[in-house]
Amino acid sequence: MSDVELRDCTDAAERGPHLDAAVEALASGALVVLPTDTVYGIAADAFTPKAVAALLRAKGRGRQMPPPVLVGDLNTLDGLATEIPESVRELVTEFWPGPLTVILRAQPSLHWDLGDTNGTVALRMPDDEIALDLLRRTGPLAVSSANKTGNPAAQTAAEAHDQLLRTVKVYLDGGPARGSVPSTIVDATGESLRIVREGALSREDLGAIVPEILDDEELATVEAEVSDAVGSDAAEVSDAVGSDAAESGDAVGSDEPESGDAEAGRPQSEPGAAQP
Repeated sequence: MSDVELRDCTDAAERGPHLDAAVEALASGALVVLPTDTVYGIAADAFTPKAVAALLRAKGRGRQMPPPVLVGDLNTLDGLATEIPESVRELVTEFWPGPLTVILRAQPSLHWDLGDTNGTVALRMPDDEIALDLLRRTGPLAVSSANKTGNPAAQTAAEAHDQLLRTVKVYLDGGPARGSVPSTIVDATGESLRIVREGALSREDLGAIVPEILDDEELATVEAEVSDAVGSDAAEVSDAVGSDAAESGDAVGSDEPESGDAEAGRPQSEPGAAQP
């Protein structure tokens, strides 16, 4: 291993100096490896074109494959993107922070160069404490998986180091990655939402929030599953009510004769029989 240090960030109480080093490195245009809720990522200041270019070189990737941008707050969405469909707002409200990337039209006033984006930007808010701590101090970061293009994504900071070596200045070690499956990517730049990559979130997960993302057959399947679930719940409630009523009737029937009321012992209809 080279003399680049892996900075242990697993203890929140000891994390501050390591985040300081990462903030300083990113501000200088250097690269940082950080954990996310999926796999480890390699990060650059999104508004420093030379840093983004360095990120692409470190991965062995060209401008035709621009990196996504990670944000530390849902409210950042409107500052970076425009023409945001209401369906996207519903998705990010449900799944951010989490493994959902949305491709949107970038704000035209932004001074950045992420590569050949055709005026779009892919945005995500990761569900990782270390990543969010850093993002809230730096602002948006261009982040791609911490590996050479074509190699497996890094599951640890050490694996990222083995591939990227001294192209990265600071390695934030958050322990083993919590998820090996990448984020799900949804393209919202067309007339309708389109799933570009199904990852940690399934089509059904997304369709439960925005049904229009599913085709007719998938939507029918989801609706049938919901209907079955509702029917099952209703049946359980009905059974429980009937059972409670029967127990109540049995108790009344056994208590009443002891009251001395001659009429109380008269045969009654079966307890609970009238319950659905």
